[in-house]
Amino acid sequence: MNIRPAKVIDVKKIYSLVNHYADNKEMLHRSLNAIYENIQEFVVLEYENTIVGCGALHVSWSDLAEVKALAVSESFKGKGFGRKIVEKLHENAKYLGIEKVFTLTFKPEFFKKLGYSVIPKETLPHKIWSECVNCHLFPDCGEVPLMISMQ
Repeated sequence: MNIRPAKVIDVKKIYSLVNHYADNKEMLHRSLNAIYENIQEFVVLEYENTIVGCGALHVSWSDLAEVKALAVSESFKGKGFGRKIVEKLHENAKYLGIEKVFTLTFKPEFFKKLGYSVIPKETLPHKIWSECVNCHLFPDCGEVPLMISMQ
């Protein structure tokens, strides 16, 4: 298993992983364009030379970042790969000097196991809702906001 920064050549696999879950209403869709534009935020998890997972860390402010687009191939779920990706994103956040990391998820129990706590969505800056406003499920999508301290 290897977790590394994503490359442009990985975009179509990231797109496939993320949109598989988005099609099942488990996360937001991402366009190829959005993934290309934000490729520096992504990491991928390779297993036996195949990309089987991905995730992104999006910096929102000087002390705040978001874990987003976390996806693991269906056939590799339950093996701890999602946890490993989030741990790598946490390392990246610490390296950047980020104090808090949040996520908006339909799977809050996964993040609670990693030390995240549910927070009121009103405590997040309005800037982070830019994707939400364009979603067809807004404002009542059911995603749960959670946060963890990096200190």
